[in-house]
Amino acid sequence: MTVNVLAETVRRARPQQSACSRYPLFPRSHRLAHLAHGSRYPGGMAIRWTRMRFTRQLMLLQIAVVVALVTTGFGLVSWLLEHNLELQYKQRALAVARTVAADPGLGDLVRAREQPAVQQVASRQLQSTQALFVVITDDRGIRLSHPDPSLIGKPVSTDPTQALSGKEVASLERGTLGLSARGKVPLRDGAGRIVGEVSVGFDAQDIRNSLIGLLALALPFALGALLLGAGAAGLLTRLLKRRTFGLEPAELADLVREREAVLYGIGDGVLAVDANHRVTMCNDEAIRLLSTPIEPGTEVSRLDLPPGLLKLFDEHVGHRALTVVGSRVLVANHRPVARDGVGLGSVVTLRDRTDVEQLTSELAAVRSMTGALRAQRHEFANRMHTVLGLLQTGARDDALEYLRSVTQFTGGDDISASPAVRSATIRSFMAAKTARAAELGVSLRLSDETWVPHRLIAPVEVITVLGNLVDNALEAAHASTRRPAEVEVDLLSDGTELVISVSNTGEGVLPENVETIFVEGMSTRGDERGLGLAIARQTAETVGGSIEVTNCGGGAADTVFVARLPNVLEAGSS
Repeated sequence: MTVNVLAETVRRARPQQSACSRYPLFPRSHRLAHLAHGSRYPGGMAIRWTRMRFTRQLMLLQIAVVVALVTTGFGLVSWLLEHNLELQYKQRALAVARTVAADPGLGDLVRAREQPAVQQVASRQLQSTQALFVVITDDRGIRLSHPDPSLIGKPVSTDPTQALSGKEVASLERGTLGLSARGKVPLRDGAGRIVGEVSVGFDAQDIRNSLIGLLALALPFALGALLLGAGAAGLLTRLLKRRTFGLEPAELADLVREREAVLYGIGDGVLAVDANHRVTMCNDEAIRLLSTPIEPGTEVSRLDLPPGLLKLFDEHVGHRALTVVGSRVLVANHRPVARDGVGLGSVVTLRDRTDVEQLTSELAAVRSMTGALRAQRHEFANRMHTVLGLLQTGARDDALEYLRSVTQFTGGDDISASPAVRSATIRSFMAAKTARAAELGVSLRLSDETWVPHRLIAPVEVITVLGNLVDNALEAAHASTRRPAEVEVDLLSDGTELVISVSNTGEGVLPENVETIFVEGMSTRGDERGLGLAIARQTAETVGGSIEVTNCGGGAADTVFVARLPNVLEAGSS
């Protein structure tokens, strides 16, 4: 299919040949000389043959082969017919000669030299057999009968030795009456002695006339075979032209080379299927991105591909979608291919966006932390300005009271000041997410069991996992009908390992979707969503960790996600 599509593209984009490009076998000066002198150019026939389209050359060669075969066959049949007719006429002449020689009393008449009686017997046989001649001789080869009376009494024109020696002879010889097929047999008297010979001949023109009649019957069949072969050659040429979209062999060879260069030289994966959803082409990059072996001729439904990607092949219009294959985030572009209104299949190009999506997620986490730090800085500046104002007005006691109030504030809502989490990165991130949760009408809080007394040594990876889990929980709680909408984050350190538990009051996860939400990019919140959990699991796996659903939720139960991130905390810091 893809070859057909690319062939069609090349055919439409193929430039017209110039006058010079029509003569690739000769230098430019010779071509100009040919244009100036016309047909006097030596080798013009070869040029015209070279310029002729391959399909026409093929048709002419096929017709030439058919003509040669029919002509050769007709000639062979003619030769066999002629040979058989000669043999039949020789055997016929020999049979008549035997019949004449078997006439009772003829041998005695010849031995007695009764020429008139012998001539009478020969004339009677000549009339009854329609032969060219019936000649009877004596034992010396002297004619006793002949259609031409003037030749009676003269020796025969052909050698009678074999017949007079007792042998029968059948041959095609030329005599006084012309070329004829003749048979010669010995003539015996009543005592069995050889007294002469009987020679019977049939005109060779009769053989030729019979041959022409038979060939006239066979000629229509030969012409019919010739026309049938030419018609078949024309149909085959037309079918070949249609199958190759009118491209020449050289163009097809160039097309294959260009196809290989394009398909295996680009950075995108390319997967093409025909109208029956069978794979017709797949480059190495597509196999690498899809992480599955793909053989041409395999049905797409039998491949181990994500459901979102399989669904693309059922689309009859171009479509773009994001899908997750293993740990990769891929952009799939689907384009159906048609020619003259007939669907030829479709092509899907795959582009790896894993790094882009991961960097986007990390950037969002950094922005959240930056925003939280900026808010804290702004709040800290406001507090310092308040203290400065009190001191400038001489309200020393009020300033001391204000400072005591600020330093002793440990309210549960102030996550940024939580003593249970030593990492300022996590505290700042949680403070920013608390503001976002408030906008969504969701209560975000750290659990009372949270305890992380160590600093982070992999802040980007931790915030990426924590951020995607919190974002997913906030959206689930916000979209749920349960109220109050709550999200609780539980952070625990186990040596250098950080255990993150995020629960939400959302609608829950169906048991059959527990794994697909991580690997398929599945989401019920719109197109091109459902990548956060896949990126979170991928990031966790890069540090040797894992993410799993420990409680599917639903009803009055909370949905709980647990991530384990080893070696992300400093050892021995407190």
